[in-house]
Amino acid sequence: MPKILVIEDEAAIRRVLVKILSEENDTYKVEEAEDGLLGIDKIKNDDFDLVLCDIKMPKMDGVEVLEATKKIKPEIPFVMISGHGDLDTAVNTMRLGAFDYISKPPDLNRLLNTVRNALDKKELVLENKILKKKVSKKYEMIGESPAIVQIKDMIDKVAPTDARVLVTGPNGTGKELVAHWLHEKSERAKGAMIEVNCAAIPSELIESELFGHVKGAFTSANKDRAGKFEAANGGTIFLDEIGDMSLSAQAKVLRALQESRIQRVGSDKDIKVNVRVVAATNKNLKKEIEEGKFREDLYHRLAVILIKVPALNDRREDIPLLVNHFSAKIALEQGTAKKTFSDKAIKLLQDYDWTGNIRELRNVVERLIILGGTEVSEQDVKAFASK
Repeated sequence: MPKILVIEDEAAIRRVLVKILSEENDTYKVEEAEDGLLGIDKIKNDDFDLVLCDIKMPKMDGVEVLEATKKIKPEIPFVMISGHGDLDTAVNTMRLGAFDYISKPPDLNRLLNTVRNALDKKELVLENKILKKKVSKKYEMIGESPAIVQIKDMIDKVAPTDARVLVTGPNGTGKELVAHWLHEKSERAKGAMIEVNCAAIPSELIESELFGHVKGAFTSANKDRAGKFEAANGGTIFLDEIGDMSLSAQAKVLRALQESRIQRVGSDKDIKVNVRVVAATNKNLKKEIEEGKFREDLYHRLAVILIKVPALNDRREDIPLLVNHFSAKIALEQGTAKKTFSDKAIKLLQDYDWTGNIRELRNVVERLIILGGTEVSEQDVKAFASK
């Protein structure tokens, strides 16, 4: 249930804002404060999803409330309420971190659209913060083979730039790890890292997912919605399995890369975005281009830097490190003691044909840990291989 705080010293306007918001959506819980000091007290003592704040108020003006809130709860979006003479100040509050501003008397449609967009962004920011706490350990790159060392060196060189990167390799090799490390080692690390699996989204929905939509753009579009490009503004968007993207969506992605602008589905309004794009695919895009399934101009926009992730069969020397890593991780997840693997068991795993790559190895290690003894033996691995 979204909680909204209205800080406004004019009682009549305050009542109108509270009434409009309460009637717009019965899930909104709307509270009010008649001046800045009361408003900041409420913000300190409660968690709000959005604050609507007047600029000119006694005791503590809106700019001071905004600045104070950004120090203690920077994730709360602020929409500033400006009188005719406050427009320059309202614009300045955007530089201080306000989400948007609305003028008095408030236009109903603009007010409600702004509120919806601000709440959508707050939700995305919170989801991203939760995910980022899990990123470092979850996306650790394991391996000391020449191929992996080369990839790590390339990431160190490329990450500080805004160069677009295309990551290629078979399924299960860890292409998403490369994308996450590029983001974490970049100057955009404090921004969002938004992932989009292009193969998992139906072709008729991919444009809405990437660029958002406006209310009424299609049958189920019952409200305005920001897309992944907007959510990634100031950060990185990872387009996984981009070879499965429809040609119409490819055209829009190309425009976004060329002009740093997008349009929501159903709207002709340009929205400026500052996003680094990292893409990945398990397909041969040059072959897809020859067959007319992928745009050549988009390929050249994406493949400024090419990083090829090798199959596990091409980096077998990393298998002992990976087995040890997965064994420790699985023990932690299951709350059990870490199991060791005998040298002969490791050798058998190194000789196995890993068609499913890292993903398959992880599953096999978990199975052997569950079904094996205190130490996973050669016999345990042979039993697995015979199935």
